[in-house]
Amino acid sequence: MTTRKAAAYLCCGAAGLLVAGSANADFDPDTLEATDAVVGSVTIENGSIFDLENPEEDKLLYRMANKAHMTTRPKVIEQQLLFQSGDKFSMQTLEESERLLRGNRYIQEVQIEPVRHANGVVDINVSTTDTWTLVPKLSFSHSGGASSTDIGIKEGNLFGTGVGIEALYTSDVDRDSKILKVVDHHLGDSWYSLKAIFEDSSDGYMRYLDLGQPFYSLDSTAAFGMTLFNNERIESLYDRGEIESQFGQESRAQEFFYGRSEGLRDGWAKRYTVGLGYDEQRFSEVINGLAPSIVIPEDRKLVYPFVGIEILQDKFEEGKNFDQVARVEDRFLGSAFKARLGVTGESFGSDRNALLVDAAARTSFSKSKKSSLFLSSEFSTRWEAGGAANLTLALDAKYYRRQSEKRLFFARLNGTYGHDLDLDQQLFLGGDNGLRGYPLRYQSGDKRALLTLEQRFFTDWYPFRLFRVGAAVFFDAGQTWGEGPFGTGSDGLLKDIGAGLRLGNTRSGLGRVVHIDVAYPLDGDESISNVQFIVELKQSF
Repeated sequence: MTTRKAAAYLCCGAAGLLVAGSANADFDPDTLEATDAVVGSVTIENGSIFDLENPEEDKLLYRMANKAHMTTRPKVIEQQLLFQSGDKFSMQTLEESERLLRGNRYIQEVQIEPVRHANGVVDINVSTTDTWTLVPKLSFSHSGGASSTDIGIKEGNLFGTGVGIEALYTSDVDRDSKILKVVDHHLGDSWYSLKAIFEDSSDGYMRYLDLGQPFYSLDSTAAFGMTLFNNERIESLYDRGEIESQFGQESRAQEFFYGRSEGLRDGWAKRYTVGLGYDEQRFSEVINGLAPSIVIPEDRKLVYPFVGIEILQDKFEEGKNFDQVARVEDRFLGSAFKARLGVTGESFGSDRNALLVDAAARTSFSKSKKSSLFLSSEFSTRWEAGGAANLTLALDAKYYRRQSEKRLFFARLNGTYGHDLDLDQQLFLGGDNGLRGYPLRYQSGDKRALLTLEQRFFTDWYPFRLFRVGAAVFFDAGQTWGEGPFGTGSDGLLKDIGAGLRLGNTRSGLGRVVHIDVAYPLDGDESISNVQFIVELKQSF
């Protein structure tokens, strides 16, 4: 149990003594669970965006925003709770319900706590605060010498139902696109989830549909669903940040799966899945493109049944000012592992016989609240014709060191090893993938490594009660290895330094952090600008 929650229960216990008189006001979770207490009434207090009882927010503009905003319906919040009246009291379900609600972009803050305990019955109060979800999108990003623009509108909580809809026009270095998205994670007040994307682009189109019921909680016992994906576009191969070759790509993919689990047992959840997958990739020459079709990947058609396993530990911690600015963050401090094995065969309709292997693992080490280390790895390959094809092994380490309430040191080291990669699976460094002082996709190869060091600063500055302000000073160093598709090798180790502002928008359903950076490359050739100005919207610091 977190320190914040322990303090909250002490306060609730004191309040319970005043309210309940002689009633038992013991809110210790272990005691409540050991005595088989049950959940009584569940009260939902869903607040709007601004707290008008706070003098700093009791302003005309904020009152108008609250009045214009349609607050999340109590039924939507209630549906996502993992407990209801009559259930046996469980601290784990209260904490996981908080995490589920906080995972919604339309929820800003969540507090779930017992408020009264008498005669073995525990009354629960659920308090939430909304974000502003009707967002006209007009954003400009510049990174690695390339710019992108988003223009559109997004409603992340349509009429307070939790349904998200977005209409967007985007323009970037690769294409111009018109996009329509619809997302509903609770179809018909259920745990069925729907995500649909329709995209028409200057070089093709994309259609995506994901429908089913996931393992929505650690204790859920069944999952099933399907994913349908069709895509046509022009892809580019880069060398030194410049497009050297282009090819047309047609993608067709479907997946159907079913999963079972015994739920949460002794702090762990173990899940098994079976399914059927289809993945077809066709490549073609591009006529009158930005670059000639010098190299074109080979077509692939894979039809395969698969089995999978996932093991996940129930170990989380609440924190602030790690990867967000003044937002509660649910940090996973446990261990997890998942793997999937598929078998393709010409008898199934594939163009080859192969084994498809995917695996991932993560864990963490935290000796104190001041320091924590997070390790993760991912592995995938296609074993065919007696050898590994398109093999990738990625390793990632993140280290956080709390220096004070307002200062944090962050370090990240990640590397990817590739072997016999498909031509459409290049590894890049530069611009939007971590090496901030260099042009977009400046280095390429079949192996790469990147080190990032950041000194992060968090402030109490809260302009207009809308943006939380932070800052960072950073150093990046990275390199790729191996020859790219055009026979050019690496330029060696590349380094940069820089600094920037971070604007965390706590009131918006976008839930993003605005990065405004200036980066200076320390290596590279004379074609690189001495200064890189970077403006980006990211999900984290």
